[in-house]
Amino acid sequence: MPALWIAHVTVTDEEAYGKYAKLAGPAIAAHGGEFLARGARFVQLEGKERPRNVVARFPSLEAAEQCYRSDDYQQALNHAKGASERELVIVEIDG
Repeated sequence: MPALWIAHVTVTDEEAYGKYAKLAGPAIAAHGGEFLARGARFVQLEGKERPRNVVARFPSLEAAEQCYRSDDYQQALNHAKGASERELVIVEIDG
């Protein structure tokens, strides 16, 4: 079953986060991920508002998790740490 990778992000260091984004995109694509939304308009109805929201679709929950744990994505993530506050969840798509 396909899955969605959903990230809610507040960027605190644009330069460092730009390095993350440059590396993360190819790592996500290499695992079959495709972006559905990146930084688009949104309406926050509940919870903590984060100005950047990202949704990517993966072929499966396992593919998304493998992406996250991959060396390429972890290298990218090193640039995001300390440059952002974020939450990330992977959700399997029902039917």
